[in-house]
Amino acid sequence: MAQPEPMVTGDAVVLDVQIAQLPVRALAALLDLTVVCVLYVIGVVLWALVIYDFDDALSAAVLIIFTVLTVVGYPIAFEMATRGRSLGKMVLGLRVVSDDGGPERFRQALFRALSGFIEIWMFAGGPAVICSMLNVRGKRIGDVFAGTIVVSERGPKLSPPVPMPPNLAWWASSLQLSGLRPEQAELARQFLSRASQLEPGIRDQMAYRIYAEVVAQVSPPPPPDAPPPLVLAAVLAERHRREFARLRPATPPVPTWPAAAPPRVPWTPPPPGYPPQPPPPGGFTLPE
Repeated sequence: MAQPEPMVTGDAVVLDVQIAQLPVRALAALLDLTVVCVLYVIGVVLWALVIYDFDDALSAAVLIIFTVLTVVGYPIAFEMATRGRSLGKMVLGLRVVSDDGGPERFRQALFRALSGFIEIWMFAGGPAVICSMLNVRGKRIGDVFAGTIVVSERGPKLSPPVPMPPNLAWWASSLQLSGLRPEQAELARQFLSRASQLEPGIRDQMAYRIYAEVVAQVSPPPPPDAPPPLVLAAVLAERHRREFARLRPATPPVPTWPAAAPPRVPWTPPPPGYPPQPPPPGGFTLPE
């Protein structure tokens, strides 16, 4: 089975979660199947007690409707009420989210439930297991069509988010971040996490090269006197803050960065291919 990858959102944010692995998902599914079977047996017993009060057609219709509500309605109801968690997922610390890291939507829960009836109930989970083993993110067929992924909320965390430079918080709060590609944001994150281990000359060259790529994809441009590492840190910190607020709407609101901004000097990003300016004498200060 392919090694699970870190989760990257549509805003190019590497989230502090790990993709759930197949054994844990299988155990959660087994717990859910047990709950559904118990509910179904109870319902069938109640149906059998009152079957004589109805004609055959109505009794069959009631049984079919109850079967659909139990098998398909159970995951939809729980995942919508608990924002992507069924009883089995609650026990094992799993959650269903959209591919972009956002909360699961009703349409996605419906696709997963309808597909689960076929791949889990009709074929004893065989297609789900095979698809999860072949998919790099461990998706079953329902996840592929619904655009969802199951993540572990108890797994080991990735590196902590980059802190926001206080003097650039006002600029970061107004950023338009949709133009930055996932690989660019991940490259900036890796550079900041390892910059202290690099030789000063190599570190400065990498900082200005990554800085030029990032500022060309965001707006408004950063203050002209802002050191490249701090600009990169501000971009990544603001993206993480926005994504955390979107993923945790039930928690108290995440405070926004100070809105008051010092006077800005007009600044135009260099054209593509323009050589970056040499680093200032003595280098620059990296974010802590």
